Amino acid sequence: MTSTSENVAESRIAVTEPPRLADPIPRRRFTPSSAGFLVMVAVCIGLTATIVFADISRLTVGVLVVPLTILLLICGVHVSVAMAFGGALGLWKLGGWSGLGSALSTIPYSSAASWSLTVTPMFVLMGIVLGQTGITGQLFDAARLWLGRMRGGLAVATVASGAGLAAASGSTTGISYAMGRVAIPEMLRSRYSPQLATGVVTAAGTLGQIIPPSVLLVIYAGIAQTPVGPQLLAGVVPGVLLAVLFAVMIMVRARIDPDLAPATHTAAVPWGVRLRSLASIWPLPVLILVIIGGMYSGFMTATEAGAVGALVAILIGVWSKRRAGARAVFAVLGRSLAETASAVAMIMFLLIGVHILSRLVALSGLAQAASRMVTALDLTPIALLLTLVVTYLVLGMFMDTLAMLMLTIPVLLPVLEALSIDLVWFGIFAVLMAEIAMITPPVGVVAFIVHGLAQDREVNLGTAISLATVFRGCVWFVATALALVVLLILFPDLALWLPSSGSAQ
Repeated sequence: MTSTSENVAESRIAVTEPPRLADPIPRRRFTPSSAGFLVMVAVCIGLTATIVFADISRLTVGVLVVPLTILLLICGVHVSVAMAFGGALGLWKLGGWSGLGSALSTIPYSSAASWSLTVTPMFVLMGIVLGQTGITGQLFDAARLWLGRMRGGLAVATVASGAGLAAASGSTTGISYAMGRVAIPEMLRSRYSPQLATGVVTAAGTLGQIIPPSVLLVIYAGIAQTPVGPQLLAGVVPGVLLAVLFAVMIMVRARIDPDLAPATHTAAVPWGVRLRSLASIWPLPVLILVIIGGMYSGFMTATEAGAVGALVAILIGVWSKRRAGARAVFAVLGRSLAETASAVAMIMFLLIGVHILSRLVALSGLAQAASRMVTALDLTPIALLLTLVVTYLVLGMFMDTLAMLMLTIPVLLPVLEALSIDLVWFGIFAVLMAEIAMITPPVGVVAFIVHGLAQDREVNLGTAISLATVFRGCVWFVATALALVVLLILFPDLALWLPSSGSAQ
């Protein structure tokens, strides 16, 4: 790959990639009609009035706060505000102003001042800095040179690029957006079906929060009090396996239906060109070695691996921008640090909100009641997990990944412990299900993002791409991801083998 093409790819990506990690910052998912919105606001007011004025039991307070929080989320209230409001209202009802004041004086500090969360700003900084280097375009170009000539090769290259970016940034919507700008026009130019072109880009983003570094897995570890190192390592095998299953599914479908991904008739790429293309993506294997290798070997804790990874990413950023001058380098670093501070502050605010809600769930007896109810139903662990598969798909219609996890994990923890379900394994299950919900019809938010991106004529090359086309393209990937969920339920060691065999801390 020539330096000129690398510079072009870099300038193209630097303009089109989102400026920050999208996952930790919840977005409004649902836009109701005016009448429906007013009804939900009225119900919120009614629930609030009932909690404040009615003479109800402690358990009833907890039960009413949950739908109040959900309705606030549907109405577009920020997830941290919705959870903090519902939790604080319930705490005031149970303990008065003194009880609420005591909780608010301790929860913000205890929520943020956690050693396990110190890795979060490191992972965020690493992803933001690498987003400035043009690695997306270079990674896809390299994958295209190696895989492009096989049937369905461009789609497989998109999956491979998504997996590579997941190991560098960990952003679902960021990966789908960045890959969409590069991969969709390339596939349409090669006469790929618009369904496959948009579907594979949408699905590639789901790898972002499974393969470490994953901010969501770190946040889950903070809520469930699992060790961060093993929690991150648990995502490696399922994440890689999901990418492999996506690639196999694409190749099988392309073989059965040649019109889906016509064979390309371009000249064979010389091996020298292929090998030179790998030189442009050297930051990825370096970071993977630092983060995963460091944690697996026990040489570094998760926090230390994140700090070293962030330092390596900064050095890569400085090296890649060295020809632009010192001012440009400092400008990139300044923007990266500012965006990291903003994203991390948002994450901490979210954690404060969820811990306020968690305190209410515990004090009201809702968690214990849920545990007793599940125990009385005599559900097996597999029956519970299959029920949660449906639950997460439904919740995905109304809220984003982080909101789903923060709303369900505090309630589920006692139930999971009662059924002896490994919490590290469940973190992978929950994050994977939440990611699947993000692309599942009829309200997968990542599908909406890709559809909006596909309306740009520079992306669709004049091809009309409807939202239904994007969702039809997602169906096969959703089915494949659900097959992985079933495999994880039947064979838990797929997630637990790597952390149990390593020395992660």
